[in-house]
Amino acid sequence: MRTKVELIRGQDNTVVEADLMELLQKHVDDYANKWKEQLKLHDQSDKFWDWEFKLQFVISRQPNREGYAIEYEGETQGLMLIETQMHGSRLVEGKRLVYIDGIATAPWNRVYVQRPPKLKGVGTAFLAFARTCSLELGYEGRVGIGVKLRKIDGCQEWANQW
Repeated sequence: MRTKVELIRGQDNTVVEADLMELLQKHVDDYANKWKEQLKLHDQSDKFWDWEFKLQFVISRQPNREGYAIEYEGETQGLMLIETQMHGSRLVEGKRLVYIDGIATAPWNRVYVQRPPKLKGVGTAFLAFARTCSLELGYEGRVGIGVKLRKIDGCQEWANQW
């Protein structure tokens, strides 16, 4: 599965096309080898997330869990983990939703790390994709975001826009 998404290049606000795809070992390796030290250096809330565990023991062993990545020019720009069958809406009782259990954008795409960010819109592209998944599953576009995600710098503001 590969879907085109539009992101915005931070240096000149040009729209660029990136690929949203299933999470692969390459993306997990990019997180471990290219992101993690920068996340620690800038004290980002997701600096200790274990995407290797998410891929090997959550996504691959639980059919209700799905992992995705966004790539631009062969470089991993973002990661997302969703749950598709077990979460219910708090707003509409008895209705299911797609639950975002983990979402991260590369350090160079964060205004807290780099100004201007290399690419803008990674989180928005993931949220739009989760909404599309919700519609396809018959959940009427409902998407939930975990409490722990709301604590990540910028995530609450981003979630409130939707």
